[in-house]
Amino acid sequence: MKYWEGKNVFVTGATGFVGGWLVKHLVENKARVVVLTRDEVPNSNFMLENLNNKVIIVKGDLTNQLLIQRLVNEYEIDTIFHLAAQALVTIANSNPVNTFESNIKGTWNILEAARLNNLVKRVVIASSDKAYGSPKILPYTEDMPLQGEHPYDVSKSCADLLARAYYKTYGLPVAITRCSNIYGGGDINFNRIIPGLIKAVLKNEEFVIRSDGTFERDYMYVEDAVNAYLTLAENLDRDEIKGESFNFGTETPINVLELIEKIKKILNIHIEKKVLGQAKGEIDKQYLGCEKARRMLNWKPHYNLNEGILKTFEWYKKYENKVIN
Repeated sequence: MKYWEGKNVFVTGATGFVGGWLVKHLVENKARVVVLTRDEVPNSNFMLENLNNKVIIVKGDLTNQLLIQRLVNEYEIDTIFHLAAQALVTIANSNPVNTFESNIKGTWNILEAARLNNLVKRVVIASSDKAYGSPKILPYTEDMPLQGEHPYDVSKSCADLLARAYYKTYGLPVAITRCSNIYGGGDINFNRIIPGLIKAVLKNEEFVIRSDGTFERDYMYVEDAVNAYLTLAENLDRDEIKGESFNFGTETPINVLELIEKIKKILNIHIEKKVLGQAKGEIDKQYLGCEKARRMLNWKPHYNLNEGILKTFEWYKKYENKVIN
């Protein structure tokens, strides 16, 4: 990890779930980290880990193109991790325009700032498995078309294509991550399955499932996701990696009801659940094939679901008084 020592790294989405873990790893490996924050999030992992005192913070909005260009120039940025997004499907469905502003315009602002600065040597753009839409063939592979149908999915398809366009047209050293569902300590969006379930357990409440419980996903522990981002960025010095997209996941899909039963066994707990069957605008089954990441990046996940859930539960127990209302 000496690779990151002394590098000037710009991270968007630092106060978000995965961004906080990424910043933590970069700081530990002696990178000079600059983050863009719009709002203070007191109970975010970024604040709980005291990362706000270990990085350079620039206040502002991702949709402000002049601000992004100034930041990249002024701090002589050589590496960009673009993780910031409106990431909740339910909010995207109810407020699509704000989601498009953040996820699409925010991405082209980052790409344009990188294009205009010759010091930028590597850009990693966070797309999503949702960018594929809902093809009938599983698992999804990187050569499949991007055809999101619902607002969040479409925003990720667009961001993904924008990154590819900046490589093809301008030779920008950019690569794209398409990750499966990421879980772990620090996720305070409790309408997601795993943090919501842990919150219900800690508060001794009934857990409400919006869908019918048959939706199938692949769940990857957050430190594996961070390792994927770092590994991809480190390999962007190779010409054959530039402009490429990579799937990252565990290749072990599981549906919601099966996941709940598995977590009950892992934590040795009882969970009362209520199935609403009301989820709309979501893909019923999806998971990723990750052969390309294994072959080209020598990447694979280190944590299985048992290990990841135990580490996740430990985090929420540690910070229960600060993040569980």
